[in-house]
Amino acid sequence: MRHYFPELVALPMLPFLILQGKRTRRLTPRLPEAAGPAHGRAGAQLGGPPLRLLGVGESPIAGVGVTTYDEAITCQFAAALSARLSRPVAWRACGKNGVTAAEALEQVVPIIPVARVDIALIAFGVNDTTAFQPAARWRHDLSAILSAIAQRCSPTLTIVSGVPPMAHFPALPQPLRHVMGLKAQTLDAVARTLVAQHPRTLHIPLAIDVRDRTLMASDGYHASAAGCTAWANLLAQATYSHMV
Repeated sequence: MRHYFPELVALPMLPFLILQGKRTRRLTPRLPEAAGPAHGRAGAQLGGPPLRLLGVGESPIAGVGVTTYDEAITCQFAAALSARLSRPVAWRACGKNGVTAAEALEQVVPIIPVARVDIALIAFGVNDTTAFQPAARWRHDLSAILSAIAQRCSPTLTIVSGVPPMAHFPALPQPLRHVMGLKAQTLDAVARTLVAQHPRTLHIPLAIDVRDRTLMASDGYHASAAGCTAWANLLAQATYSHMV
């Protein structure tokens, strides 16, 4: 029943929430995906073979909210890992703005190179939240993505980033913000339970304060370059602690 709590909360307000959602989409600026190459090497000046990092996901992986891929989460995570490990990190981002986990299986997974990686970063959840994806469907689709990446890339460690705390997204008005926050928490709990059943897979909550407007892009919906830095440091510290 707890998986249906957001739906129960939303039901009495559904017509109003639909109107709020349409108005929010109309008023929220549409930011483009990042410019520049979606791959590179952090810590190139360091010696030794590079750690291989793959980022797969929705708009943050595609760099929406920042100017170039160097400012987006995959590259920033690579830089933060490189600093902690004192070794180069070769990174590649495979993302698409606006996709749910189910859509990513058709639109993103096929473009992932078939090549072994050391770490795979998986970042989905916002679009499944706004689509009010049923918890069982979200679990199925996220599990399918984990399996597909395991088959294509055989990562030594897979990191599933937590669903963002949409209860604090500046772009969302109340009560839509509250309902989206409840749904995001529910999907994140499902992801955490799923990850616990997969070996060599780590769930890292996205515990950054998105109420700090410096961490959010101009649309109040995506992470800014500073937000990606905070997120990358959180991911890198948890990953480093797990590796050592």
